[in-house]
Amino acid sequence: MKRLCVFAGSNAGMNPSYRTAARDTGLTLAQRGIELVYGGGCVGLMGDMADAALAAGGRVIGVIPRALMAREVGHRGLSDLRVVSSMHERKALMAELSDGFIAMPGGWGTLDELFEILTWGQLGLHGKPVGLLNTAGYFDRLLDFLEHAVQEGFVRGEHTAAVAVAEGPSALIDRMAAWVPPLVEKWIDPASA
Repeated sequence: MKRLCVFAGSNAGMNPSYRTAARDTGLTLAQRGIELVYGGGCVGLMGDMADAALAAGGRVIGVIPRALMAREVGHRGLSDLRVVSSMHERKALMAELSDGFIAMPGGWGTLDELFEILTWGQLGLHGKPVGLLNTAGYFDRLLDFLEHAVQEGFVRGEHTAAVAVAEGPSALIDRMAAWVPPLVEKWIDPASA
């Protein structure tokens, strides 16, 4: 993995451990020589992560829609800041640039990015690892819900089992590096279509 895309909140959240995890993620990526691809802002967890990666000599690529440049305060100190026309273009470019994806604590935008990239993987649009940085158990209830979705027949267990989960960035990156794409038949049953 040469580049990892990290989805992270534009806010810092209530628990100080989220900011620590963001900084640790940026530092870990830089120390491992993995380029960071992210949403391009200088605020919240995304800004903390980018600043830590840059301070450690890492390369950071930000992708931000023109409309969010002012709202998320586009980071002017990045190795590469790409301003795009829409959120759709942002997500597509981040996916194209990256060898894998990590979701950190965040809100609607982070969840949107996570679920879209999971859906793209399920549909076979990419074969890249996806991980959850489960800082302070942030994603515990989401993981419970995903298990419920499997039990109710809406999500295949192979797809949820393929998501790497860890509390720290080093362990998560290690799990993602060892990831093998699941061999799953097409998720739509041709007889029911």
